[in-house]
Amino acid sequence: MITRQRLATGICALLAALTAGIAVPSAAVADETTATAPKVELVLDVSGSMRTKDIDGGTRMAAAKQAFNEVLDATPEEVQLGIRTLGANYPGDDRKTGCKDTAQLYPVGPLDRTDAKTAVATLVPTGWTPIGPALRKAADDLDGGAGSRRIVLISDGEDTCQPLDPCEVAREIAAKGIGLTIDTLGLVPDAKTRDQLSCIAEATGGTYTSVQHKEELSDRVGQLVDRAADPVVTPVAVDGADACAKAPELKSGLYTDREEFGQERWYRVDVEPGKELRASVSVSADRAVNPDYGVLLRAVTVHGREIVRGEAAGNGRTDVMSTGLRYPKAESDDEDTTPETVCLQVTNSFSAASGVKTTPGLPLELTVDVVDGPDQAGDVASFGLGRGWWLLAALVLTGFLAGVLWGWISRWRVAVWRTN
Repeated sequence: MITRQRLATGICALLAALTAGIAVPSAAVADETTATAPKVELVLDVSGSMRTKDIDGGTRMAAAKQAFNEVLDATPEEVQLGIRTLGANYPGDDRKTGCKDTAQLYPVGPLDRTDAKTAVATLVPTGWTPIGPALRKAADDLDGGAGSRRIVLISDGEDTCQPLDPCEVAREIAAKGIGLTIDTLGLVPDAKTRDQLSCIAEATGGTYTSVQHKEELSDRVGQLVDRAADPVVTPVAVDGADACAKAPELKSGLYTDREEFGQERWYRVDVEPGKELRASVSVSADRAVNPDYGVLLRAVTVHGREIVRGEAAGNGRTDVMSTGLRYPKAESDDEDTTPETVCLQVTNSFSAASGVKTTPGLPLELTVDVVDGPDQAGDVASFGLGRGWWLLAALVLTGFLAGVLWGWISRWRVAVWRTN
């Protein structure tokens, strides 16, 4: 009969073997992830004007704190995140001192959510708005590493430390060629703030978003932090045409353009038989727009016949509209390998609010990917699992063995009970 000691020894040995089988590849993946970990620093304006109560009945500071807490909860494990403040410590009137008031609230690195939230909770709107100095320091905070680097700047006003122009600081950072992107969010929809924050973002290939509600702020900061975890892709500026015949030819990649209100932009993509075209587009309202709007992405033939479309509509709750489409090009029976030219049309139905300038056009981001068709790439349902298959198989095997083991133990216990 099996003794209790032998049973315990067997269980320990089996569990140790299962743990070793799973832990070794996990450690290898962890080392690889750490070496290329993406880095993000949230740069928050804590100047005195953040006391203003104009965001959903609360202060701008309260909205920022809520957004930070939600984003910290949802930050991907692989992202190394830090927080820097500007205008948080010096309450006086000395401009020279006030323009040095930037400090790192939480260092860039593996995220301890409790510590980071505790640090954010201590913030009180205090002083000046030294955006330029804060951006320089933030770039230093993100120095080193092979992963993507991103600064997310949240501010409710212009820099108060001229002549150091924060837009020039952003251009200096871009000129270093270190692959650092600055995204900006404005809490006040005035023209001067928008122009400055837009200039900072555009200098590094980033985005500007005007935010007037707590939910919008949380969602947008979360999107930008998540984006840092994606593979690094450098957007390519492209000029869409007003007709397919004159449109630029695009390969797989990420492209940026600008589209006037209600305008059409056309692009062309060659799709070989057996391949699939996947395209998505986002159009951002970087200024005040009227509610009820939409974005349409169409794939049509060179003769104007619609193949497939994607469309999205909004009602004022978000200032970024996105949609996408997929078009698989079937294999030809006569072995014809001539690629088909697909015309992509992007149209928006945004309209400018009263008194808002309509130029330049709205920022447009277009992603194009030409991949193997579903019949060559395997079951569509498995798309995106990638290297996760080994872990899935290990978990299934572990579950199976655990079930067998538990059944064995239950039968043994019943046999012992009956014997006694």
